[in-house]
Amino acid sequence: MKFNCPLIVVTDIEVSRRFYEDILGQKVKYDFGENVVYEGDFSIQLKAHFSNMLKIDEEEIKYNSNSFELYFEEEDIEAFVEKLNKNKNVKYIHDLIEHPWGQKVIRFYDPDMHVIEVGESIKSVVKRFLKEGMSVYETAKRTQHPIEFVERVLKDKLS
Repeated sequence: MKFNCPLIVVTDIEVSRRFYEDILGQKVKYDFGENVVYEGDFSIQLKAHFSNMLKIDEEEIKYNSNSFELYFEEEDIEAFVEKLNKNKNVKYIHDLIEHPWGQKVIRFYDPDMHVIEVGESIKSVVKRFLKEGMSVYETAKRTQHPIEFVERVLKDKLS
């Protein structure tokens, strides 16, 4: 068996599409009208369609559970946060923070109160630390990644 993709239920497919495509830059892989699959291999599905398939009332579908999140990575997290801040409809869970391993992340809700996390890639974190003058060893220790990974990022950075 192979896991295919997560699917989140949305109340308004057009509102959610604008959010995922315009704010998060996601590209549509398949558009089935009531179900949209993105290239990142997650789907949004209209609440009415989902409840009909499960043979349950729409009221049984709950939002704002804070029990899972969709995670995205961004190479330039500060530019993304600047773009995000221009959208007055975004409800933040927290502003940009830096985890102990150095990764900067921000969390907020999508229009249906699903948790969204956008973090800088670990590769970006490694590049930032090396640019700031940390050694390969210090960077590996701080990011909790193998020295070989940090050296590979350093090599890729120079070529």
